[in-house]
Amino acid sequence: MEKKATTPAPKAAAAPKAKGKGGVLNPAWVIPLLFIIALAIYMFVLGAPEHFIDGDHEKGPKPGDYYGIVYKGGPIVPILMTCFLIVLVYTIERLITLGKASGTSNVDAFVRKIRSLLDRNQIDEAIKECDKQKGSVGNVIRTGLEKYKLLTTDTVLDKEQKMAALSKEIEEATTLEMPMLQKNLTIIATLASASTLIALLGTVIGMIKAFAALGASGSPDSAALATGISEALINTGLGIGTAAIATISYAYLNSKVDDLTYSIDEISMSIQQNFAAHY
Repeated sequence: MEKKATTPAPKAAAAPKAKGKGGVLNPAWVIPLLFIIALAIYMFVLGAPEHFIDGDHEKGPKPGDYYGIVYKGGPIVPILMTCFLIVLVYTIERLITLGKASGTSNVDAFVRKIRSLLDRNQIDEAIKECDKQKGSVGNVIRTGLEKYKLLTTDTVLDKEQKMAALSKEIEEATTLEMPMLQKNLTIIATLASASTLIALLGTVIGMIKAFAALGASGSPDSAALATGISEALINTGLGIGTAAIATISYAYLNSKVDDLTYSIDEISMSIQQNFAAHY
């Protein structure tokens, strides 16, 4: 008796995995470490005796010595220095992570190449380009192309179901990669506003001390008042500077994430349109 040939059912595509851990600098240990570094700089560099008259902190900093002047800003200074170091470290960390996520070559050139291969229906060649590109963009597009290739041999699903399956696969792959791209940006965004508030606290504390000392002396001393206000405003300067850097950093990094997301969406749309046209 002749056996009928049966078409094997297509294997289910493996769930996409986000490649690249991203955000390897855990805030739980990075922030305390940076605070210790900032405190050490405050005490042993800014507060070194050579920056003060006769090496005495009580006599004030030497004229024109900015190390001593910043030290006199008070205990809020190391906190603001910590904020600055956090912004600096996580900006560098995000730049490295987003650089890896972009892949080994220019993303725009990669997008053009993949679209060109899709127009010629060269799926295997497009997958090879994704392997060369790597990074988040390459990972997501490779997942979509593999699903595309699998669905072309599927004889069970109709076209509408295939389109839905392809769209879902790409969406899931993108969802897995996006947290890695956006991780730690919240820290920078928070410090963009928190630094100013911390600085304001330091300024208020400094002003309270200055007027309290003026009131205790029993006689107006414009020089002492000016010195006190100057020390209080050090916190304002540090906080505003940190907040400005954090704001610029967040805006730039967020735009980089948006660019990568747009590139992924652009190729994903091309994959779906190509599949609809050919299958």
